[in-house]
Amino acid sequence: MSREPAKRFQDLIVWQKAHEFVLSLYAYSGAFPQSELYGLTSQARRAAVSIPANIAEGFKKRTKPDKVRFLNIAQGSLEECRYYLILANDLGYGETKKLAELLEEISKLLDAYMAAMLHSVS
Repeated sequence: MSREPAKRFQDLIVWQKAHEFVLSLYAYSGAFPQSELYGLTSQARRAAVSIPANIAEGFKKRTKPDKVRFLNIAQGSLEECRYYLILANDLGYGETKKLAELLEEISKLLDAYMAAMLHSVS
């Protein structure tokens, strides 16, 4: 069964999951100590927002290299978030298992989306 191509970035499952991650990370990081407001809280949120934002920006780019470049930036931000979850966990700021699992799912979806784009004809 073939799927109809996405008409908007919001139709992409990878974007939907990345947006879900942002919302979850905002809720999670809201419990960080006040002393982290301009540190880990800000850095983690910025990196998290960058994932769906770059997926969205790449969606409207006209050339395959441009699209792939933005997806690669999203991958970099995803890995940055992966580290921030490790750090938050090690600092004792709360359990990160569910967030890490969601991030892993997004990573796999992003890899698959990028591979499909690289192997597409157009």
